Amino acid sequence: MNKHSRVSHLPEHGPVDENGREILLSLKNVDITFGKGDKAVRAVKNASFDIYKGETFSLVGESGSGKTTIGRAVIRVNPCAKGEILYKGVRISGKTRHSLNREVIRNIQMVFQDPAASLNERATVDYIVSEGLQNFHLYKNEEERVRKVEKIIEEVGLLPEHLTRYPHEFSGGQRQRIGLARAMVMEPELVIADEPISALDVSIRAQVLNLMKKFQEERDVTYLFIAHDLSIVRFISDRIGVIYKGNIVEVAAAEELFDYPLHPYTRSLISAIPIPDPVLEKNKVLFTYDPSMHDYSEEEPQMVCIGHDHYVLGSSKEIEEYKAIREKGVPLKSITIRDPNAPEEETQSRQDEPVPVSKEEILERPLHDTGSKWYAIASFFLPPVGLIAGWIFRHFRYIRNYKSCIKGAVTGLCTIGAFALIFGLALLRAVI
Repeated sequence: MNKHSRVSHLPEHGPVDENGREILLSLKNVDITFGKGDKAVRAVKNASFDIYKGETFSLVGESGSGKTTIGRAVIRVNPCAKGEILYKGVRISGKTRHSLNREVIRNIQMVFQDPAASLNERATVDYIVSEGLQNFHLYKNEEERVRKVEKIIEEVGLLPEHLTRYPHEFSGGQRQRIGLARAMVMEPELVIADEPISALDVSIRAQVLNLMKKFQEERDVTYLFIAHDLSIVRFISDRIGVIYKGNIVEVAAAEELFDYPLHPYTRSLISAIPIPDPVLEKNKVLFTYDPSMHDYSEEEPQMVCIGHDHYVLGSSKEIEEYKAIREKGVPLKSITIRDPNAPEEETQSRQDEPVPVSKEEILERPLHDTGSKWYAIASFFLPPVGLIAGWIFRHFRYIRNYKSCIKGAVTGLCTIGAFALIFGLALLRAVI
């Protein structure tokens, strides 16, 4: 039996690393898969990183890269197909004891991206905020419950009279404050903030971020901040992890990452940060990431620390190059501004230069490559037609349809062969 399965309560403190920092949350070689068989999709691949007590760890990447999937795995909504998630050194992924499960739910809270969809429209604010208190019996009497709810509502910038209203009566920023109050009233140690400001007006974003910072200073809260806007992440994060298509490609302190973005994908994200000056933005040259620049045919990439608490994913050859660049100590320039006063011939020649374009296909499979069961059924009754259709599908790279046709045709041929054999034996017996 796994030693973690016998743990029924969380320890007071988590393990400490070699630098004396308490590790609150740790992901070790986590895979998260959706679907089964040929339709399985690995949304997160071999993800590993630590989050230290009291820090803000930001996870950044483009849409669909797996950021939210990891956040939902930490609160045990998405199960891990491989690896484990440790909280204070105790495994919380997979099956856990009921007492431990309740402690984890209370200690890890989440603030969701869409403040409208994450709140129950039929419940009052009072019920929404105090639901966790009621479920975990975190008050002695009704008077204490009311006092806790009113206090947290005032701390997030709302008024006690708002408690009798419903979510649709509030603006987006106010609804996000309600979601934050719902999480903070539980007095959690770790809060997963899933793009909590992306749905808000620009003028409101700073208020919500300042509110979260206030809670962190007063309550020693640790944040896993999920975002795609690096311009904000840089100023609120202690450390940043960069994720690309389910792979964690780089982890470092905020300033370290912006000064030395060693992985090409990190550089591409930084170069995409908008510049407030429209003239500079117009003449900015984007750094384009091309995944085909990596040669992992002979060696699988590994996440390696190159010093300065800086981790990068790469082959052994790439790691040596990254180390050499970092040891030079010269900050890398990710944003290049084209000279608007350059001669027209020079500008034209620059424009004529080939721009690196990703060689990846937009779709890994054709749009209608569904592998429908009807292909298998039709091929079962008409095996020759199924084999021909399968060959045509394979020629045009409809792999799922091809497999479905071949599977049905082979099953049909085996069935026909079995019936033919039985009929032949029966006929032979009748003649003899």
